[in-house]
Amino acid sequence: MLRRVEGRRQVLLVRRGSEPMAGCWSLPGGAIELGETAREGCIRETLEETGLRVEPIAAVETFDIIHRDPEGRVQYHYLIVDFLCRLRCEGSEAEPRPGSDASGAVWADLQRVLEGGDFALSARACTVIRRALDLDEGRA
Repeated sequence: MLRRVEGRRQVLLVRRGSEPMAGCWSLPGGAIELGETAREGCIRETLEETGLRVEPIAAVETFDIIHRDPEGRVQYHYLIVDFLCRLRCEGSEAEPRPGSDASGAVWADLQRVLEGGDFALSARACTVIRRALDLDEGRA
């Protein structure tokens, strides 16, 4: 989720409240529920983690995360689908509040995030943000 406030770009981030990545900042997201589409999961997870209502408008990136044990056996396999979303709320409703899966939720200055500022996002998350920014600017 990206937005522009007073000419500055911002990105929505959450601090993970539980594993995986407890205490780390990342893009909102989580596991989809049985029978739920990826878009429905995006809407629900963003609402649960930030209190914000969003509308997914385009898939930005998909990738796999595969965790293996020391013998090479697959323990977990995550398929990650990142969406560019449109905010569906205004005013005070557009300010994030950490929910059940998050210990923090903020609109962070995009430039500071991409420069490695206070949030220490993974290189992959920064790549997703840059692609979302390119996609968002292409839609304008």
